Parts: sequence; structure tokens; C-alpha cells
Amino acid sequence: MSSGKFRTEKDSMGELKVPEDALWGAQTQRAVNNFPISGLTMPRQFIAALGLVKWAAAGANAELGLLSNDIAIAIRTAALEVAAGAHDSQFPIDVFQTGSGTSSNMNANEVIANIATSKLGADVHPNDHVNMCQSSNDVIPTCVHVSAAVAIADKLFPALRMLSQTLEKKSQETGDVVKTGRTHLMDAMPVTLGQELDGWRAQIDHASERLRDTMKRLTALAQGGTAVGTGINAHPKFGAKVAVLLSERTGVAFTSAESKFAAMGSQDAAVETSGQLRVLAVSLTKIANDLRLMNSGPLAGLGEIALPALQPGSSIMPGKVNPVIPEAVAMVAAQVMGNDATIAIAGQSGNFELNVMLPVVAYNLLQSIDLLANAANCLAEKAIAGFTVNVDTINQALNRNPILVTALNPVIGYEKGAAVAKQAYKEGRSVKDVAREMTDLTEEELDRLLDPAGLTEGGIKH
Repeated sequence: MSSGKFRTEKDSMGELKVPEDALWGAQTQRAVNNFPISGLTMPRQFIAALGLVKWAAAGANAELGLLSNDIAIAIRTAALEVAAGAHDSQFPIDVFQTGSGTSSNMNANEVIANIATSKLGADVHPNDHVNMCQSSNDVIPTCVHVSAAVAIADKLFPALRMLSQTLEKKSQETGDVVKTGRTHLMDAMPVTLGQELDGWRAQIDHASERLRDTMKRLTALAQGGTAVGTGINAHPKFGAKVAVLLSERTGVAFTSAESKFAAMGSQDAAVETSGQLRVLAVSLTKIANDLRLMNSGPLAGLGEIALPALQPGSSIMPGKVNPVIPEAVAMVAAQVMGNDATIAIAGQSGNFELNVMLPVVAYNLLQSIDLLANAANCLAEKAIAGFTVNVDTINQALNRNPILVTALNPVIGYEKGAAVAKQAYKEGRSVKDVAREMTDLTEEELDRLLDPAGLTEGGIKH
């Protein structure tokens, strides 16, 4: 801390030195000393969830007549300051700590007790008061769920909604632009640019739908299970009251988990949530890669669209501009997929009544949510909303596309169609010109059957 001076604190293991101006106590200091591993501390959203859980716990205990109103008010006031970020510097413990997150729970208990004691002018105990009816073993799993659910509701869902709306608007704007479709990266039957973008929009909407279904399990809380899921030392109504108070405070509909044993012994809901985030990352990768390919060139690539020019693309090649937003989004997706692998491994570490990799689950899950929300916003605002369409380039490729002959299959047959396509490709001519020579179809029939816009509507042409 800043003063360079120390005070003596003690816990059940004895005395040790703590920075004089630190709000934490002995157990937090032991964790600081024991885990100088990564320099990564628990995320802001997780600290906020710790504050909210302590706020709700004190309220529940007061309602149940277990905690005096004056102590409850002091704890709740201090806890809300923690939730709001006023004391983030007082949470120095490394992510790679005890697997139950006990150190982070005691960090919150000590900081809140210290602040509450100062406000009340009387002793507020970190264990007896702030941690009343709780254990680290139910507090930390609860905070994993609360922090992730709030982050998804408040940040990720709005970002996905904006991305979907941006795609829908751009799809409508480009609905009349007919382009060469591609399968295997090879020319295929025509589609409209609007149809292509609407496919992306559906992917994003489906990701939101999957996450909304997962939220039903993510919002079920372990609180009230205490040490091993039996609820020892907690009032039977405590967990349900905490869920109600958290719901009222956050606007997210939390419930008390039906089985505290499952909620504490596993992290299945977090693993499921991470899996849905991975699906979203896969979708964003597909969209980012399509944008990069469509933007490629401008002369030697597809050059179908031009993404907004945001920054110089080379330190040596003047005038070069790169698709920086899709590249950043693809890197986010890679990170999220890696985080998902970590969470899956951590989710396997439920040893009997407790998962013992909770801090790393929280860290990776919250990072994935943040990254995806920020990436979705950037993709919508800085790539999709502002790209322009190179109609002339699109039309040149479309008019030379030999695969248009597919529309003649019902009339001339596959074998004859293949011959027309090969001849058109060999001679660099349009399908219509070659078909005029190799079939008995009239000019009017060829115009109708080979109309690119009509071919985007599907069905059999006669």
C-alpha cells in the first residue's frame, strides 16, 4: 500500500503484518503472501457480485431476526460501496488461489467489516456478522452465477441485439444486390447480399436464444447450502431470501437452486454458459471471415464490398488498408474458445461436495462475456453499418458465372448443362451466349430462365 507502514493483525493461525492503510485483514494478507502467481486479480464484475451477495445476506439475516438492524445497515452500506467499485484496490488476491475462492470471500468479509465498523462506531466481525449463514463454498459459486448472469443481461444481450438490428438494416438495404453465391469457396448459384446478411442475423439471434435458455440454470444460486450443501448454520429461508433481494437489486430473476449439492459440487451451469459463448464465437468467426473475403483486394481479391477504412494497414506499403475489425473479432473468438476449454477442464474438478477451480471459472467466463459483447459492438458499428457495396465488381463476376446453367437443368438436363458450363468457362463467355448456340431455347426463354434475380427466389423455372 502507499504508506509503507504496517499494523499487526491476527487470525486463528496467529499474527502477521498488514499494510497500515489496507482495509483487509489477516486472512487476505495470508492469501496475498501465498499466491504471488499471475498478477491477475478477480474481475470487477465478480467483486461487484461479492458486494451484492453480502448486501443481500445482511438484509436476509436482518429480516430473519438473526442480525441487528444497525449492524445490518452498516454492512449493507459498506457492501454496496464494494459493489459499486469504490474499494477495488482492496481486493488484491490472485485469481490462482485456493480453488474454493475462500480467500476472496474472506477478503470481502474483512473489507466490508472494516468499513462497517468505521461507519457504525462499533465492532462488526467479518465471520460472525458479514459471513453469517454463509460459507465460501456457497458464496463463491453464487458469485460466479450472479456476476455472469448480470454481465450477460446488462452487456452481452444489448450488444447482440444491436448487432442483429444492424445486420437486419443492412440486409434490407442490400436486398436487391444479386451476387455470385459460393460453396467450397467456388462459384455457385446466385444469392442476394441481403440474403447472406440475413443468414448472419439469424446466427446472432439464435445465439441469444440459446443464452436465454441457459440463463434459467445460471440464475439458480447455491446460497444457503453453506459448507457441504446441507445448509448447516443457515436459516432454512436464508437462501430464498437472498435470491429475492438480488433479483430486486439487479433486475435479473434469481432463484434458490433446487439442489444445493449440485450447485456447489459442480459448475455445470457455468460450463453450459461457456459452451453457448463458444457457439457465438464460432458464429462471429464465420461472419468475420466472410467479411474479410468479400472485402479482399481491392484489385486482386473478390472486392465485393469495401469495409470502412479505419487506419493505415502497413508500415511499409503506403495506401494499404486492412480489415482490422473482422481480424480483431476473429482473435476474440479464438480467446473465447480457449477460455471455454479452461472452463470445461475446471468444471470437471468437482470433488465430492465442492468444485475446486471456482476462481478460474469466474475469470474466464467473465472475460469471454466482456470480449464477445465488445466485439459485437465493434463489428456492428465499425464494420457492418458502414461497408459499401461494389456493384460493378459483383455484376462482372455474376455475368460470367457458368454455374447459372444449373437453372437450365429441368429443361435441357444435367449432362447438357455441364457441357454448356464447361464451354462457357473455357471460352470466357456467358452461359446465355453458349446456351444460345448449344440448345434450342429461344432468347425469351433464356432471358427468363437465366435471370439472376429470379434465381435467388428458388423453385423450378419453366
